[in-house]
Amino acid sequence: MEYQEVEATREFLARLETGQDWRDEIESLARAEEVEAGWFNAMGAVQDAEIWFYDQDKEEYQSVSFDEPLEVAACVGNIAKLDGDVFAHTHAVLSRRDGETLAGHLEGGTVFAGEVHLRAFEEPLVRNFDETTGLDLWLNE
Repeated sequence: MEYQEVEATREFLARLETGQDWRDEIESLARAEEVEAGWFNAMGAVQDAEIWFYDQDKEEYQSVSFDEPLEVAACVGNIAKLDGDVFAHTHAVLSRRDGETLAGHLEGGTVFAGEVHLRAFEEPLVRNFDETTGLDLWLNE
């Protein structure tokens, strides 16, 4: 197990802009406030969504798109640097009108309404390629 102690330095509450991309909005907040490491929780609704599922055998993401209004019942993720830029690793549980749920890596979605809480860390988090999983993970250097 790799780990590091982090110290929270600042916290932000933000309303995501209707019509914008959900993950882009979180990354824009991080860039505007120069947050290169952090943890966030969010909730709201999207007009559509693209969810990725990681195929562990093929070591690749598979995309599923939904062109319908969905509630963001829960959204959690972290901010780290990936290839020199801020990246919001975002997972969400989405629900349909009838209560059926969809979940996975939220690659994108058009915001209808959204609220996010971002806690920034002093220590940097950097994602690098991990040969064992084929994923970009936090790796202590």
